[in-house]
Amino acid sequence: MVRKILFAVMIVALVAAVGCKKKDEKPAPPQGAQQLPGGHPPVPGAPGGQQMPSGHPEMGQQMPGGAPPMPKAGTLKIVVPDSVKGKWSAVKLVIEDKASKKRQEHSVNLNSDFKVPNSNLTIKVGDFLPDFRMADTITSASNQLNNPAVYIKVTENNAEVFKGWLYSKFPTIHPFEHPKFGISLKEAVAKKG
Repeated sequence: MVRKILFAVMIVALVAAVGCKKKDEKPAPPQGAQQLPGGHPPVPGAPGGQQMPSGHPEMGQQMPGGAPPMPKAGTLKIVVPDSVKGKWSAVKLVIEDKASKKRQEHSVNLNSDFKVPNSNLTIKVGDFLPDFRMADTITSASNQLNNPAVYIKVTENNAEVFKGWLYSKFPTIHPFEHPKFGISLKEAVAKKG
């Protein structure tokens, strides 16, 4: 009987000790601060009053290693160097019908329009740069096919749905996204003669 009473007292004492432990309270984040997922380490430079890492330039200032700051969208001029002008006549675009999984290759002249068959899409093909580079301007570093890219604008029912560069060696960088069609740059066609 004494054992049962002693056992009951120990159980009550154990429950009381565990139940009375003070819980650590986390301070509430400042109002308007964004929360990171639980267990995520703090991120320097994140919203909510945290600071950038030491030595990191402020937004819009010179980047480490002398790299220029990222330009604002739509502010860069396209410059086709003389070494590239007139050397390329067209590009070969691959149009993918996502429903049928069929891919068709089409040769499209530079600075011309192309109506995608069986769709309401029109592709305006602009400048081709064989060695795409972007700094203060968008240009080509050479006439070698080191980083081929073509500028396109796509309209659907006369409304612009895409404008940007397609890269043949890096097709997943800034791709054309559409529920029914895919467009990619296969290669450029050199001007004859």
